[in-house]
Amino acid sequence: MLYSATINVMVKAARRAGRSLKRDLGEIEHLQVSLKGPANFVSLADKRAEEILYQDLAKARPGYGFIGEEGGQREGTDKSHTWIVDPLDGTTNFLHGIPQFAISIGLAREGTVIAGVIYNPANDELYIAERGKGAFLNDQRLRVAGRRQLSECVVACGLPHIGRGDHEEFRREMTAIQDRVAGLRRFGAASLDLAFVAAGRLDGYWERDLQSWDIAAGMLMVREAGGTVSDIATPGDPLVTGHVVCGNEYVHGELVRILRK
Repeated sequence: MLYSATINVMVKAARRAGRSLKRDLGEIEHLQVSLKGPANFVSLADKRAEEILYQDLAKARPGYGFIGEEGGQREGTDKSHTWIVDPLDGTTNFLHGIPQFAISIGLAREGTVIAGVIYNPANDELYIAERGKGAFLNDQRLRVAGRRQLSECVVACGLPHIGRGDHEEFRREMTAIQDRVAGLRRFGAASLDLAFVAAGRLDGYWERDLQSWDIAAGMLMVREAGGTVSDIATPGDPLVTGHVVCGNEYVHGELVRILRK
């Protein structure tokens, strides 16, 4: 596949940071047996990956702004372009040696995400999307699943962590949806949940209290694969509200209807 220069820059950065994470993942198994545990090590792996991404992206596109989970916002001289980056989405999975984690890179122009890359170095799956040009997984074009019966659908969700989010609200939502779908899944990496919807592996997905770096690339991925993405309860932008629901047009509509009751 021939991709734009921007996508090539993003892919190169993601692959280099991915090699660093994959090496670090190999150390996790050894650290699991220590009394101290691997938490501090994972924090270092996270920061190391973000710095690689920042260096590569800044070198290729000097002046672009940068928002990263670890380092926060770094202003650039070019106020119209901003990288939105999660160097390690699925940290808890990574912490336990579970190979469901990803690097997520979105590029926003004037506040609109125009390009996205999601890369899982554990299985070398590379998702790419560019506004108006479609979404791809390892060069194969993606399309959301076409199911129109919620009872046949597998839907993913997020679980609020200890001390975060409204656990009662989630339990109400989970119960309402669980009664209507073929299966619920919780994989632990928002970017990959969105990518799985784009690939038709999942029929739908919803989660609350996310950050822009969790979903910037994935939202574009779903839309470019023919899906619908919105805030759960309002017409607002999920990048701002942090609440996201998606699927094909029918599944999205049904999930919204259930979640807004």
